[in-house]
Amino acid sequence: MTMLSVNLNKIAWLRNSRGRDYPNVVEFAERLIGLGVRGITVHPRPDERHITRQDVLDLSEFLKSQPWVELNIEGYPSEEFLDLVMSVEPAQCTLVPDTPGQLTSDHGWEVGKNAELLKGVLDNIHSAGIRSSLFLDPVPAFVDEVLVVGAKRIELYTEEFASSFATENEEKVLGAFANTACRATELGIGINAGHDLDLHNLERFLMIPNILEVSIGHALIVECLEQGVEKVVSQYLAITSS
Repeated sequence: MTMLSVNLNKIAWLRNSRGRDYPNVVEFAERLIGLGVRGITVHPRPDERHITRQDVLDLSEFLKSQPWVELNIEGYPSEEFLDLVMSVEPAQCTLVPDTPGQLTSDHGWEVGKNAELLKGVLDNIHSAGIRSSLFLDPVPAFVDEVLVVGAKRIELYTEEFASSFATENEEKVLGAFANTACRATELGIGINAGHDLDLHNLERFLMIPNILEVSIGHALIVECLEQGVEKVVSQYLAITSS
């Protein structure tokens, strides 16, 4: 079984576009949890263009009453970001190699080149009792570098799979992800995945064994607009529960 973690960035972006607290991020999270979702993801950025620091604090406080739901905070390990993570102590912190003004995450870590930075940050995260994950491209050799720095999980960056889905390149691309996941399993590293997964391609991707968690935001929110929240979430949970 794979856990579905819903990324709320787009809900916050929609709210921010009108300058009112509507839709309310915590209320939307509560609605998702009521439908059976057991993971909430946020990716606060320095400019707070969607999820804000206050959103993270509010969600963390709300989720204290929902101990069966995991909060996953994603972001680049700046001092400000890490202070926020340490203040709320989420279940998981996913480190992403984003630049401050980046539109969206578009590549994984070059772990070897950033080993000193990552090892120090990961040690601090683990000392706080927070599970760690590193955003990673589908290259098996990179997983060996993850083992060296000590991350507990990887999050496979799945944009390449999504863009190749239903094309002649799908099998080759999926094979690279499967090989990377296999190497992680061999080394005892947990496997998450996310980016551009949706109702059309998720079942195919989850043919790869041992995917513990998928984080889905943009596509899920668009699909909710098209089909309705209850219908979309029930479809995702059916796929991830199989």
